[in-house]
Amino acid sequence: MKVLDAEQGQMTMTDIWQPITLGRATLPNRFVMAPMTRSRAQYDGTPGPLAAEYYAQRASVGLIVAEGTQPSDDGQGYLMTPGIYSEAHVAGWKTVTSAVHAKGGHIYIQLMHAGRMSHPDNTPHHRQGVAPSAIAPGAGMFTATGMQDIPTPRALSIEEIRQTVQDFRHAAKCAIESGADGVEIHGANAYLIQQFFAPSANTRTDDYGGSIENRARFAIEVATAIAEEIGADRTAIRFSPGTSLWGIDEGEEGPDLYRYLIGELDKLRLSYVHIMHQGNEQLLSDIRQLWTGKLILNRPGRPREDIGKDVASGLADMEAYGQMILANPDFLARLKADAPLNEADRNTFFGGTEKGYTDYPTL
Repeated sequence: MKVLDAEQGQMTMTDIWQPITLGRATLPNRFVMAPMTRSRAQYDGTPGPLAAEYYAQRASVGLIVAEGTQPSDDGQGYLMTPGIYSEAHVAGWKTVTSAVHAKGGHIYIQLMHAGRMSHPDNTPHHRQGVAPSAIAPGAGMFTATGMQDIPTPRALSIEEIRQTVQDFRHAAKCAIESGADGVEIHGANAYLIQQFFAPSANTRTDDYGGSIENRARFAIEVATAIAEEIGADRTAIRFSPGTSLWGIDEGEEGPDLYRYLIGELDKLRLSYVHIMHQGNEQLLSDIRQLWTGKLILNRPGRPREDIGKDVASGLADMEAYGQMILANPDFLARLKADAPLNEADRNTFFGGTEKGYTDYPTL
C-alpha cells in the first residue's frame, strides 16, 4: 500500500514491520500466527497445561489466532480440541490469554464448528455430526481407536440452526470473558459454515439453501450475532474460497457467493476478514475491492523470500503464517537476523507432549 510521507513529500511502501490498528488493539507489526489445530487440550475441552507456554512463546507476532475452538458439544470434530463454552474452558483460556498479554502480545480465539467433519467417538455426547444436509463427506476421522469412516451427519432443523447461531454468540462472550482480544469465526476449510456454502454439502430447499443469498445466510447470521454480543471491532471471520477438501464443491457460483458475502459482511464493519488463498487471483482482487476493512492474507506454502510482498503491494494489510511460526517461536527475530528457520516436524503436529509443541529451539 502506497502512503504519502508528509516530511519527505514522497510515496513510500507499507512495510510488514509497521504497526497497525486492528479493532481495539494497536499491533506492533503485521505478522499473524495462523490458527492451527494441535489436539493437545484436555478431554473436557479445557486448553492443556502447555498451551499458555506455547502461545506466549510466539507473542512477538502482531496477532495470534488461536487454534479452532468448538462453541458447543456438537461443534467438536477432532480428538482433544479445545472448547470455549463452559466455566472450565474460560478459566483455562484465561491462563493462555494472560500469558500472551504478559509478553505484550494479542490473541483472537478462532470459533470452529466442525459440522459434518466429526465422529461420535470424538464428541462429549457421542452423537453423530450435524450439517446443512444429511450428506457424508466421504472421508475418515482419527479417533481413540484409530481411523474410522465419518458417518452421515444429521441435517439441522431451522430451530437448530438458530440455536447454533446462539451457541456461537455464547462462545464469543466466553472468549472475551477469558481475556481474548477478539474472536475469528471459522468459515473455511470445509467446516460447518463452508458446508452451507457448497451445493455438494447443502441441498436444502428452505431459507438456508439454493440461492447464493440463502447459502450465505448462516455465516451472516453468525457474524451479526457475535458482533452484537462483543462488538464488531472484536469480531472477525476467515474464508478459504474454492477449497475442495472433504467433498466440498462450491460450484460455478462459488466466486459470486463470496462477492455477495463480503459485500454484506462489509456492512457490519468487522475487525478483519482472513483469506486462506486457494489460487483465484481475480476473486482475491475483487475481495480486496469489496472489503473496506482490514484484510489478512494467508498463502499456504509462501516462500520466505515473498514474506511482506502482499502488504507492500497493498493487496493485504497483514500476512498470516502457520508452520513457520509453529516451528520458530522466535520467527520475527530469525527474519530480522536473516537466520535459518527450524523445519516443522509433521509427526508432532497433532496430539502428544511438549515435543514439537513447546520445545522448538530459539536462536
